[in-house]
Amino acid sequence: MPKPQLRKPEWLKVRFPAGPEYARIDRYHRQQGLNSVCRSAACPNQGECWSKGTATFMILGSNCSRHCRFCNVSSEALLPPDPQEPQKVAKAIAELNLKHAVITSVTRDDLMDGGGAHFVALVGEIRQQAPGCRIELLIPDLQGNWAVLQSIVAAAPDIIGHNIETVPRLYPQVRPEAEYQRSLELLSQVRRFSDQLTIKSGLMLGMGESEEEIYQTMRDLRLHNCQILTLGQYLAPSSEHYPVQRFVHPNEFTKLAKLGKKLGFEHVEAGPLVRSSFHAEEQFRAVEERY
Repeated sequence: MPKPQLRKPEWLKVRFPAGPEYARIDRYHRQQGLNSVCRSAACPNQGECWSKGTATFMILGSNCSRHCRFCNVSSEALLPPDPQEPQKVAKAIAELNLKHAVITSVTRDDLMDGGGAHFVALVGEIRQQAPGCRIELLIPDLQGNWAVLQSIVAAAPDIIGHNIETVPRLYPQVRPEAEYQRSLELLSQVRRFSDQLTIKSGLMLGMGESEEEIYQTMRDLRLHNCQILTLGQYLAPSSEHYPVQRFVHPNEFTKLAKLGKKLGFEHVEAGPLVRSSFHAEEQFRAVEERY
């Protein structure tokens, strides 16, 4: 018999999206046929971010080659990448006058380079069409192809993020096609290839992890050069996805943020509704101000 779904507490309720900036970005997405993780991943912050004129673009299509049980992105038939997508996304960033663009992707294990060339091309297009825009990439693990990762780093984005997502014990249930150590190694490889890029990762809570498992994962991330950490509440997109085991109180997020600072993270964004791209520009500024 399926476990009954937990009722959301008050602190997880969000306002309905509204405002002229939200309407502008929503309209632009529809007119240009762009994918955004805001929509595809059913992000709870879509209203706030779009109302501030911020969006996270998702490239390489709308279907993923993996079957993570926490994710709302489709795993249906994969289509070849659109060769015009880097130009289209860069054009959108320029026309929307974004100062900090976040670009993520579905995982494309079906492609020889995991989509790395697409990221490289997109960084180049943004530098040409929106030279004043800061570029943050949130990339998949590339199946451990560090030569491809090196090419992405060499394109010189400002931030590279790769989310660890959960504690190692839960990988078989939550993200069976990923590897915890491979994700950690990716972060170390980014630093090996560049001492300039800011490195970022994120962790979802409420999947059944213990307090000690959270602490150890945070330690692992610091040992592998992660500078910015995001901690947020896992919310199951549907009853078919991995079930929420508990709702983490805001006070616990505050406690974890303090622990993260003690561990040496340069910035920790922690809260029930935090996602990797939430307050992305503010996160980067917080690190930048330290130097």
